[in-house]
Amino acid sequence: MQVGILLCDDVKTELQATHQNYSNMFAAILFREDPELSLHFYRVIDGEYPQQIDECDGYIISGSRYSVYDDLPWINRFEAFVRTLYAEGKPTVGICFGHQMMARALGGEVRRSERGWGVGIATSEIKANADWLDPDTRKFSLVVSHQDQVSRLPKHGKNLAGSEFCPIGMFTVDNHFLAIQGHPEFSRAYSFDLMETRRDRIPEAVIDKGQASLTHTPDSGNVTKWLLNFLRQATRN
Repeated sequence: MQVGILLCDDVKTELQATHQNYSNMFAAILFREDPELSLHFYRVIDGEYPQQIDECDGYIISGSRYSVYDDLPWINRFEAFVRTLYAEGKPTVGICFGHQMMARALGGEVRRSERGWGVGIATSEIKANADWLDPDTRKFSLVVSHQDQVSRLPKHGKNLAGSEFCPIGMFTVDNHFLAIQGHPEFSRAYSFDLMETRRDRIPEAVIDKGQASLTHTPDSGNVTKWLLNFLRQATRN
């Protein structure tokens, strides 16, 4: 399967020596689950797009430090591209910023959460089953880093998982769009260091609690399997 990774940001320069960049993080988790994948990277933040939408069987949208409602040329262009992916029935997975962009591009709502920052490891409960999910799993934990949330699903959206802090934590739209707020590609070490760089904007108590949560093991491998299962199933439909 050929998978295109739509990159919407870079790891902070001062953290790249230790944690590399987002392209490396995605390659690591995806090849761990399926070494036969063919990955293609597109820096949409710099205006780099597939020449043809069918260059890849499916796409994954990365996270970003930006908000989907920021009025920036690259974000406006990307929002239009996400609508094209949907209209063309292209299997696509969105993570964090990608999750929120899928909602916004298709008519849902994204806004700054009154609950504040979500950082560290967060647990979501599965609210609806899907045949690409592990049927025995009722909850899962992932690293998170966000203050925006999807507050209203787009038309045809189905909420699959969430928590009290983030009620819409994973949703689908029809059979070819899957969105998830958490980061299966983030390591706990990267989460810790990222929080350290954001002490100027995240309350100290929130960072302390988020860093303490990193003693738990995230379900990154299982969630990555789900995402790949979804893409494979969607390409067959």
